[in-house]
Amino acid sequence: MTFLVTSAETDNRLLLLEVQTVPGAEPPPHLHYDQDEVFYILEGEIEVYCMGQVRIARAGETVFLPRKHAHAFYFLSPIRFLALAQPGGLDGYFETMSSPATSMEIPANANTYAESDPVDALALAAKYGVKMLSPEETAELLPQYPCFGVPRRS
Repeated sequence: MTFLVTSAETDNRLLLLEVQTVPGAEPPPHLHYDQDEVFYILEGEIEVYCMGQVRIARAGETVFLPRKHAHAFYFLSPIRFLALAQPGGLDGYFETMSSPATSMEIPANANTYAESDPVDALALAAKYGVKMLSPEETAELLPQYPCFGVPRRS
């Protein structure tokens, strides 16, 4: 993850990141109370669940994730994308949840949400206005999300 434009540089109006990651490094289903998010896919594919819709976005396509709406996604391949959060304010969250890269290659032992302490991860998310969804909330708000027995699209 590379910080291209920080919240401090924009008087907290936006945060712009370049994200390079792999399948399995997705966050749990969640929502942002304060930020809209926009992903612009540079390379790879992502399957997105939001507002009752499921879609696959590929290189050259954009995904809009509005604030206060639950969303989840799967990286279908190694992926590189721009992530814009508006307004800003999530810098500290991403700095804490990731570690500095030592090269442009994704390490085999890269940190994932699955390896995070769940209590610490929930507290950190709440501090930055992010709500991680319980299984019950996910089933209600994202019924197409495949972790509840719904087959994945192929």
